[in-house]
Amino acid sequence: MGKSKTTKFKRPQFNSVGLPVTVVKEGDGEEEEHGDDSCPAAELLEKLQSPSADVREFACASISRVVQQSQTIPGFLQRDAVRRLGPMLLDRSLAVRETATGALRNLSACGGQEVCEDMVKHDIMTPLTALLRECCAGFESAIVSMKDQSNAVEDVANEAVHLLWNLCESSSQALSVFNKSGLLDVVVQCLEKHPHNLELAISAAHCLHTVTEDNPELLCSMNTAVLGALENVLLSSQPGVTQTLLRTLAAGTLWNMKSSLPAARQAETVNAVVATLSQCLDLDAGMLIPELRQAEELRHRNAPAVSDIEGQAPEELAEEEMIEEEEAPKQKRNGKAAKVDNDFSDLLPRGKEELREATALLTAQQTSLEIIVNMCCSDDPSDDEWEEESSSDESDMGPDGLCDGVSNLMSPLCLSAEVHGALINHSIPQKVLKKTEFPKKETVNLCHQNPSWRGLIKKMERVQSRALTCLHSILSTMDAESLGGATALQEAAQHLSSMVFGAPEIPKDEEFLEAVISAMRSLLQMIASKNIPQCMTPQQLMSLSETATRCDVVSVRVNAVAILGITGSTLAKEKGTAETLQMIGNALLQVATKDPELVVNGEALDALFDVFADGEEAETAAKNISLLPALKALQPVFKTKIRKEGKGKYSPQQLCVLDNIRVNLRRFIGYLEKVLKK
Repeated sequence: MGKSKTTKFKRPQFNSVGLPVTVVKEGDGEEEEHGDDSCPAAELLEKLQSPSADVREFACASISRVVQQSQTIPGFLQRDAVRRLGPMLLDRSLAVRETATGALRNLSACGGQEVCEDMVKHDIMTPLTALLRECCAGFESAIVSMKDQSNAVEDVANEAVHLLWNLCESSSQALSVFNKSGLLDVVVQCLEKHPHNLELAISAAHCLHTVTEDNPELLCSMNTAVLGALENVLLSSQPGVTQTLLRTLAAGTLWNMKSSLPAARQAETVNAVVATLSQCLDLDAGMLIPELRQAEELRHRNAPAVSDIEGQAPEELAEEEMIEEEEAPKQKRNGKAAKVDNDFSDLLPRGKEELREATALLTAQQTSLEIIVNMCCSDDPSDDEWEEESSSDESDMGPDGLCDGVSNLMSPLCLSAEVHGALINHSIPQKVLKKTEFPKKETVNLCHQNPSWRGLIKKMERVQSRALTCLHSILSTMDAESLGGATALQEAAQHLSSMVFGAPEIPKDEEFLEAVISAMRSLLQMIASKNIPQCMTPQQLMSLSETATRCDVVSVRVNAVAILGITGSTLAKEKGTAETLQMIGNALLQVATKDPELVVNGEALDALFDVFADGEEAETAAKNISLLPALKALQPVFKTKIRKEGKGKYSPQQLCVLDNIRVNLRRFIGYLEKVLKK
């Protein structure tokens, strides 16, 4: 039904894994029957009032560990934990401040959006803002001369910035407080600590990347100091994977700020941003992750046997959370099944340096790919998962207009000359394509062998899915020549086909399937527009059609139907293809008639117009499958469905597309009546 619009990536929200807070609140009476003994919350929260700083610190540290098991969170919330922990952020003891902030940070990370909003409602931003200001004021006076000693003030600041990041990511109210409280300069001060405190700088960079996204109010207050701090990070040359993550986040923040950059520096900044993303994508995670795992094993063999005893409990908790992430349930989001994005990698205990490095690498590469998607994405506020333009509109008055449907599909989205040039100069399309081959089977097997590393598998798969989405965006915004010409496109098409059809059966993972089929559609559209031979066999087409029919994700069904249409319209120009066209026609008719979603029905009809618009082979196939009477029977049903289901369920633009299809269905029936009477 038209060109597939790319959707901007938003920073992922934190989600809870355990029992939802609302469910537990409803069963509050049942819990009270068990008394306070069934929940550690009451005793730990009581200890916060102790006159002893050590006891208060112990209570905060215990809460920090316990809330990582998210089923315990409701018990804390019911006992007003946020209001009771809030004053601890300004405790006389720095150790209490750090552990209290860490407890709230873990509560926000493991509790999800609902908990974050509840924390903001309970005014946690007031003591948090005061704490951050005190930390930054105390940075200079708290400098530690010995390199191996920790700076206590910066440790507190790290927990506080991370909590701020979590809250701003999940709560628009927290973001509004951030804008009005002048916290930008405070976070930038933390970013500037990157030469000697990378952990604090990473937290600050994550926070900046989040708060600068789609936040025009904040962008108005940007100044040269902020820009300078980000550019200093971008131009830093320190080696290491974590440094790469820091530079990637700075690049993403600069891209978010592009509208507030001086015009004279925009081209230079865009090139620096793309160069940073390119360097990140150059890293071979398939090689580095096994090396890091081997380094961890070597370190453990050489370490004393008792070295990890103190950290054992939190390590077990972290491992449990990473396993839970792998087995997380699916939830419905906007009518589509979505995997809960539980990322607790920031909660990994100390002593897991190699795993932290591996996680930083995958986070950096996922973030890089998301930034490139956003660079390629139109700024049109109507971006939508579903197609928003029809390949045939009111100007396509007859069969000749319908024949042009495929070539009209791929009018490129607007991409500035600076961005286009930078992406090409740094070989971004080729590097993105390379990332779609990841993860390597050997690396996945290696991670499977250790519970702590098992959580990386989902992260590796997510990098692959982001690479496929990124490829789709690039194909939607560049011409064939920029991507290497016909040969390169054919090789890419064969690669994508092998990803879907190389296994004994088509993959079931919905995120992967959605990404790969979107990329295939964009690529096949481009190939068709250049009259390059298609690469999919009839058997593959039918297999794709059957899988898509069973898939719950609407956009997968839409894109699969579009692929049938693109391939069929190309085959219709060749001799001896009538039998294959019949298979395609029958499949499309089934979808147009039986799919429960109106948008999928419309896409199937649009594909039928393209496949059977012209040519002897198409005429023969149309007669053999009785296309004309089938469409005549479908016409009133489709019209009624638009009238009954359209309003309230679809946007005005989508309804406009559907109405175009309704009009074109009438015209196409008229065209078939003339052609088939010959």
